[in-house]
Amino acid sequence: MIGQETSEVERKAIAILKILSDSQEPLGGRAIARRLSDVGIELSERAVRYHLKLMDERGLTRSVGTRDGRYITQRGIEEVSGALVRDRVGSIAAKIELLAYRTSLDLEKRSGEVPINISLFPKGAFRKALAVMKDCFKAGLCVSNLVTLALEGEGLGDVTVPPGKVGLATISSVAVSGALLKAGIPLDSRFAGVLQFRNHRPLRFIELIECSGCSLSPTEIFVASRMTSVSEVANTGEGKILAHFRELPSPCRPAVETIIGKLSEAGIGNLVMLGRPNETICEIPVGFNKVGMIIQSGLNPVAAAVEAGIEVVNRAMSSVIDYAKLRRFEEL
Repeated sequence: MIGQETSEVERKAIAILKILSDSQEPLGGRAIARRLSDVGIELSERAVRYHLKLMDERGLTRSVGTRDGRYITQRGIEEVSGALVRDRVGSIAAKIELLAYRTSLDLEKRSGEVPINISLFPKGAFRKALAVMKDCFKAGLCVSNLVTLALEGEGLGDVTVPPGKVGLATISSVAVSGALLKAGIPLDSRFAGVLQFRNHRPLRFIELIECSGCSLSPTEIFVASRMTSVSEVANTGEGKILAHFRELPSPCRPAVETIIGKLSEAGIGNLVMLGRPNETICEIPVGFNKVGMIIQSGLNPVAAAVEAGIEVVNRAMSSVIDYAKLRRFEEL
């Protein structure tokens, strides 16, 4: 019993540290308690402060003057990276489900919140990055050409842009999952991968990471490893892009087509392929009475910037943002 209680305390402490590690600014007990509630952990503000005090003593967090806010220390970051790895297996699939649930976009009124990826560019390289990404957005190698940006010190979703950086928010592929979920259509996010194009058409997946068994964002891994050639696909129709493989019940296919059409009218979608019942697509088989769907990643234009040698920090599926704050990439 004591062992179970100790493990539960440790899980809560790790959850608090994870929230602090994802924030660019100090957070107080109230803000942390609210974010814990978003992931299903109910702790009072007073209880959070108690945990923070213990973590201060262990050198995992650091208070900011006399204020309630805390930063995570390097030791705390190391603790998050190594602790309770079994609890982080499948965390990406859980994150997709959470963001899909938080998607509140009304496709008729064009209002509500949509999930975003956040990419942080060096200020001095951002103009070059825009030039590189332009061809990718023009070729439709993205989820949407709707974006927004923020300068240093400004907020972008749940992130504050650090000094010397420019933040760019792109719509995440989870926006499609959220729209389908809102319509009552179940969706299984099976894989993220690298999709090969030939003659301007998708050919096959050459790399796959299963979302249910992953503790890190697959798209971030593929981008950082420079496994794409998005610019080549944009310019020649040959190369490799980032894409996601979803699976849904085949009776839902007509309804999915309708929603995809409405998403497209709202400037979101850029679907690669929607299969037929029990049909293998891009060499990926589907379950019985299932339909496969391939969606491009919102990070494809950013991957092109990385291919051009620009250092970018990506936070895939980072947060949600008000649809009204987005504007067309061409207007930047």
